Amino acid sequence: MNSPSMQPILEISGLTKRYAGGLLALDNVDLSINRGELFALLGPNGAGKTTLIGAVCGLVRPTSGTIRAFSHDLATDWRSARSRIGLVPQELATDMFEPVERAVSYSRGLFGLAPDKARIEEILRSLSLWDKRNDRIMTLSGGMKRRVLIAKALAHEPDLLFLDEPTAGVDVELRRDMWKLIGAMRERGVTIILTTHYIEEAEEMADRVGIIRKGKILMVDDKAAMVSRLGTTEAHITLAEPLAEIPAQIAMPGVHLDEERRVLSYRGGDGSGKGKAEVAELTKALIRAGIDYTGIDISESSLEDIFVDLLEQREAESVA
Repeated sequence: MNSPSMQPILEISGLTKRYAGGLLALDNVDLSINRGELFALLGPNGAGKTTLIGAVCGLVRPTSGTIRAFSHDLATDWRSARSRIGLVPQELATDMFEPVERAVSYSRGLFGLAPDKARIEEILRSLSLWDKRNDRIMTLSGGMKRRVLIAKALAHEPDLLFLDEPTAGVDVELRRDMWKLIGAMRERGVTIILTTHYIEEAEEMADRVGIIRKGKILMVDDKAAMVSRLGTTEAHITLAEPLAEIPAQIAMPGVHLDEERRVLSYRGGDGSGKGKAEVAELTKALIRAGIDYTGIDISESSLEDIFVDLLEQREAESVA
């Protein structure tokens, strides 16, 4: 039996969206999001990330499939669930002529919540917007406008929050404020679904990662498990003297010489420590063979490496 923290807060089954003209934006997507987790959805432009978010938030009508949030079927009981869902979209379009504080307060009222000036002030201060509370949104910089989008999404205190490329094109200060705020929301138990081009952000913050390409979910896994299962170890050993060829006693899968015959490279393992063990065996074999080396550089796959490799692999399979 699942613990409360592992109970699904969002369940998507067979979700498909085909637009007029035949474009298949979502292709039979199955996805389950656990209560209280931060889930990162990664994929190239046009992969279907924003369409998936739009379907859950009521902005896109699915062609087929079911979406359940907080045990409510969004096709028949969307009002009950929608009031508990927040969205920070990519687009900056908002009520440009309204002052900041009034616009954020209005967003709270749209969900039937009573006015709460203290809560609105807390949100605005957390996003460095309090000093701009009486300014019209149209007068703000692009970064400040994005802060307003975030404030509006938080105004009704959602339990499930979608962040669609929230830090794309923003300054370092806003990114820092954004992640500080996300950390505070996670501590309060808010479930967060994030799409981002900054894969290092997903690697640092996410509990689980999903990879989507051409409307299909390629993989969903715990971040650490994904790196362990698909990650590789790379090592580049600089030799003291060039080798004409790789001697038999150090030949092993994944080992090759560069064109100048001065660097012995290895790539292998599975992220579980096997790669490092094989590199250790390779260096011992070099010593036994009397081959001296002057340096060694070892690196492990990052989540971005795995993401790029997987997309390239699937692209090659589709072309073949």
